[in-house]
Amino acid sequence: GHGGNAPREPPPRRRGQPGPSRAALRGCGLSAQGSWRKAVRSDCCEAGRDCLSTLTTSTEDGAFQTKGHNTRILSPEEAERLANDRVLVSDFKQLKLEKEAQKNWDLFYKRNSTNFFKDRHWTTREFQELKACREFADQKLTILEAGCGVGNCLFPLLEEDLNIFAYACDFSPRAVEYVKKNSLYSTERCKVFQCDLTKDDLLENIPADSVDVVTLIFVLSAIHPDKMHLVLKNIYKVLKPGKCVLFRDYGLYDHAMLRFKSGSKLGENFYVRQDGTRSYFFTTEFLSQLFRAEGYEEVVNEYVHRETVNRKEDLRVPRVFLQSKFQKPFSKT
Repeated sequence: GHGGNAPREPPPRRRGQPGPSRAALRGCGLSAQGSWRKAVRSDCCEAGRDCLSTLTTSTEDGAFQTKGHNTRILSPEEAERLANDRVLVSDFKQLKLEKEAQKNWDLFYKRNSTNFFKDRHWTTREFQELKACREFADQKLTILEAGCGVGNCLFPLLEEDLNIFAYACDFSPRAVEYVKKNSLYSTERCKVFQCDLTKDDLLENIPADSVDVVTLIFVLSAIHPDKMHLVLKNIYKVLKPGKCVLFRDYGLYDHAMLRFKSGSKLGENFYVRQDGTRSYFFTTEFLSQLFRAEGYEEVVNEYVHRETVNRKEDLRVPRVFLQSKFQKPFSKT
């Protein structure tokens, strides 16, 4: 897993426009130290803490949000820019990025460790889903946070819900170390381990068919599309029949996708950032095929369109996320 590092592309800023206030940064799960452009957003902020709304809603940070099955409509300029960006990064460099993926995520956590706002509270959505998983109020639940990053979501959850045991893993050994150093870390409540979800068997750390909920939040996008199915296959083994994977990640034509400069493209909807970490932008069709091919059933699979509006500067920042839920069937048909 490579997750726990949700949207980190801040809105475009006009020259002379002041950066956000300390309070605004805090509300976004950012720390005020260092450059706000480099700061890391916790998933629980812009990536949809209000994701339960079904109609267009105005959220407390001035964003408008809708959910649905349609991709975002591009402006003619955006469409032209994407159509013209056809040159792919060389095969040699692509192989190097794949080989150095772990190193690049490790460096990412090293650079950003002080920017993590540790106590972001989990989105309403995850809490509601966990409530719904229980057959009775105090039922003990076992969860797996695949790609836990430094625990931005893990620790608030353990604090909030005492009847949870959490498995959590990340691709980056450094991220796992940060989790273990957290004062809230307790081996009675969680088991945290380093794991490359594309090749390390989860069964080495988690019993088969034992997990009630798996969260896959801003993790899959960091993995090469050719290897994504291996992650889903791996998770399938530890998930109880009838239980679900909660997924959230970047959607097609998200603002972050449109900001990549030419020379960043690795493949269709797949790009490399300046720091060598990679990002894929999902369509509902692609995700659905991916999960179904591994035997999951689709429960929910939709785009969350979120427009952050800065009225003073008249800047509109279109964010697109995919929010989905897939179930391991009770019996393999």
